[in-house]
Amino acid sequence: MSSLTVLDSQGKKSGSVDLPVDIFGEGVNTDVIHQAVVMYQASLRQGNASTKERGSVSGGGKKPFRQKGTGRARQGSIRSPLWKGGGVVFGPHPRDFGYTVPQKVRKAALRESLNAKHKDEDLVCVDDLKESFDKTKEFAKILKNLSLKGKILALLDGSDASIVRASRNIPFFRLMRSQDVSAYDILRHKKVLVTKTALNNLVERIRQ
Repeated sequence: MSSLTVLDSQGKKSGSVDLPVDIFGEGVNTDVIHQAVVMYQASLRQGNASTKERGSVSGGGKKPFRQKGTGRARQGSIRSPLWKGGGVVFGPHPRDFGYTVPQKVRKAALRESLNAKHKDEDLVCVDDLKESFDKTKEFAKILKNLSLKGKILALLDGSDASIVRASRNIPFFRLMRSQDVSAYDILRHKKVLVTKTALNNLVERIRQ
C-alpha cells in the first residue's frame, strides 16, 4: 500500500495518509479516461451553428427565366444551392452533441485520473485549512509555500469558507468541491491540491 505525504500550510511534512490499493493501483486504465473525457468535451460543445436551406431563404418564388430557348441550363429558383445567395445543402443546424456513458465508467475515469496524478507526483495533500483568510495574498502565500505552479485544481473540503473569496482573484486557480469534480476537471489542471477530508470524500464517492 502506497502513501501520500501530508503537508501543513507552511509546506512542511505533518504526516501521511495510506492510499487504498483498489484506487491507487500500479497501472492506469487510459481507455475509461478517454471515454469520459470525450463525453465531457462533447457536452461542452455549443451546437448552435445554423444554415438556411433553400426553403428558408427569402425570395425565389418566380422562375428566373423560361425553360427552353435560352441556351442556358434550366432553373426553377434563384434560391437554388447552385446560385449565389441560395440555400445551403446539408448545412449544420442547432443540435445537442452531449451524450452519457455509464456511471461505472465515470467513476472509473475519476479513479484512474487521480491515480495518474499521483503517479506523476502532481497530487498534493494538505491539512484542512481551518484559519480564516482576509486577503488574497494570505492564501497565495500558502500556495507558494507548497511550491504549486501552473494550473491548480483545489479540493479543499473541510476548510474555512473564506477561501472561496480569498482565492477568487488568483490566476490559473480553480476551487471545487470533491462531490462535483470530474475526471476532465482533474486532467485539465497541472496540479491537484486536496485536503485530507476531500481525499476521503473522493475515496468514498468512488467506492459507492
